[in-house]
Amino acid sequence: MRRDVFQAIADPTRRAIIALIAIQAMTPNAIAEHFETTRQAVSKHLRILNECELITAKQEGREIYYQLEINKMKEIDKWLAQFRQIWESRFNQLDNVLATIKNTKKR
Repeated sequence: MRRDVFQAIADPTRRAIIALIAIQAMTPNAIAEHFETTRQAVSKHLRILNECELITAKQEGREIYYQLEINKMKEIDKWLAQFRQIWESRFNQLDNVLATIKNTKKR
């Protein structure tokens, strides 16, 4: 089953995992230590993130390290950018309205 990147980031645990490995690559056990859940549950989250290509696994000796795929995160940012422009425009409009009200009250 091919998952959508937005399904992956919808879960708070997966977002926390992304935040952890954004700093440095980590093994599944190291990641699991940060959560009060089973190692199997963390593995499931890692599998979903990997299927969505938000993370990649790199074998180093006997250990597997998961690292963040920055380019996939850029796709999310690009999608959000269109909405960021809308809400920034609305905030600017609100600033103008508030400034007008403030100036009117001073008179």
